Amino acid sequence: MYTYDTVSAAISGLKQRGYEMDFNLEENCLVCAEGRFGTDAFEIVEVHRFEGNTDPADEAVVYAIESGTGIKGVLVNGYGISADSMDAEMIKKLSMQRN
Repeated sequence: MYTYDTVSAAISGLKQRGYEMDFNLEENCLVCAEGRFGTDAFEIVEVHRFEGNTDPADEAVVYAIESGTGIKGVLVNGYGISADSMDAEMIKKLSMQRN
């Protein structure tokens, strides 16, 4: 199990381990330079949650993602008030991994 103290350390560590693609969240899928991936087309391998010391806007979750086609990358998303809007299926998939 890997642990990181900051969001930037998590991103750097994951990229060093081969999670090189940058994923972005859209309403019902993840997107990157290699394409679009619905909730059934990727798995969440690791989750790293960070809480801001004084500012709730600093709260973030870093996901290590692997697509069914072998593309590995990271998704950084806020949570709580700062979370991006998502459809119900995407919320369920990402929330299941936040233990």
